Amino acid sequence: MLFPRAAGILLHPTSLPSPGGIGDMGPDAFRFVEWLADAGMKIWQVLPLGPTGYGDSPYQCFSAFAGNPLLIHVPEEARAHLAYHVEPASAHVCDFGTVIPAKRALLDAWLETIPYDDAVRRFVREQELWLPDYALFMALKEAHSGESWTSWERGASRREPESLRVWREKLKPAIERCYKEQQLFFAQFGALRRACAAHHIRLMGDVPIYVAHDSADVWANRSLFKLHDDGTLVVQAGVPPDYFSETGQLWGNPLYDWDCVARDNYRWWIERMRAALAMFDIVRLDHFRGFEAFWEVPAADTTAVNGRWVPGPGAALFNAMTAALGPMPIVAENLGLITPEVETLRTQLGYPGMAILQFAFNDPASEFMPHRYVRELVVYTGTHDNDTTVGWWNSTGAGDSTRDPDDVGKEKAFARRYLATDGREMHWTMIRTAFASVANTALVPLQDVLGTGSETRMNLPGRQADNWSFRFTWDQLPPTLTARLGDLARTYGR
Repeated sequence: MLFPRAAGILLHPTSLPSPGGIGDMGPDAFRFVEWLADAGMKIWQVLPLGPTGYGDSPYQCFSAFAGNPLLIHVPEEARAHLAYHVEPASAHVCDFGTVIPAKRALLDAWLETIPYDDAVRRFVREQELWLPDYALFMALKEAHSGESWTSWERGASRREPESLRVWREKLKPAIERCYKEQQLFFAQFGALRRACAAHHIRLMGDVPIYVAHDSADVWANRSLFKLHDDGTLVVQAGVPPDYFSETGQLWGNPLYDWDCVARDNYRWWIERMRAALAMFDIVRLDHFRGFEAFWEVPAADTTAVNGRWVPGPGAALFNAMTAALGPMPIVAENLGLITPEVETLRTQLGYPGMAILQFAFNDPASEFMPHRYVRELVVYTGTHDNDTTVGWWNSTGAGDSTRDPDDVGKEKAFARRYLATDGREMHWTMIRTAFASVANTALVPLQDVLGTGSETRMNLPGRQADNWSFRFTWDQLPPTLTARLGDLARTYGR
């Protein structure tokens, strides 16, 4: 699918300014849409918007279909009558440990004042393919003190019909609260998406290839995954040793039983993509290479070193989705150990891939060098998994990747020559390079526009804490900066 020439910003909604220590879908989100338009941007990319679990990662959600209640905006008039006060230690950091219980208490109190009306009932009917299972899952999780579903009482864990009937009756108030919560999330999201459309901003979402083991998706669709009879993992997902880690990355997600998924005519994946396309104008498909072949690691292993490549579903999955949904505006995240077979699949399907400027200068033969770009490509200065550009440029190579100081020195020297720069304002040099490139789509994390350092990095793969917490404040986006970004977009026809 052809994408028009455009530039955009990568920013997760939790990073927005907002009362209560975490960004949400309230007035500041709408103000950000206006800022994007003023800055000449045409795309807003977000990370997955599902309800987060372990580690607060948007890539480890309790559902691939539900919305994250932390993103629901509680209006000022409602907050004034409810006990909710979070004084963040810093306006630039989301302290999830403090925010989550406070926001949860506020939401629960507000939801008590919202009637279970026809709008909620209609929403439940419209989302019947996933919402009843998700609401029951979350209610059961709460009833079992937050434990993983494999630790619940046998009837609930194994979804025995009579047990579920009893639990549904017992947990009816919690289930209906969840219904109201999700209806509210999607109502607010719908309003935000309409604001994006009114300002000619396309909203770009992110669909991870894998889902969390402790999720309604796995609990309700056990046959689609490689699990033991008790629901525990047989094998787990990850990637082999790479730029970020000498022992690879161990993700802990269950792997699909693709033969079983195929026998079900790819129904679950079709519905997942249908839901994503109903929310977003463009979908970034995370870890695309896993559809051609995926790294399978024994469940008991503590590193990803001893995994093996196993064939994925290939074109059959995408042909089934296209037959059901029509042409899909997908960007394929083709990073990592990419083989000719992966690129053949991507080009066969017609999905643009990605190029990361921060990876361009460690090898003069790198495919990420701008002079090797094609038009059907999405270029980033860096992604949510990279350091900020300022952090990358100031790094010595110690502790943040597999690079050593000698490699870093050579990389910087080559970057200076290639980019004709002395290294000052490297973030603007990289933004200009991305915008000037032939790639039709250029995306920049907001941190690179702000010129902030490693302290604002969104995620460090393999790190178990202190991720996803970046937030900005409006005083960091003065009119001069907005004008500078907009001038670059206009100069390079974006």
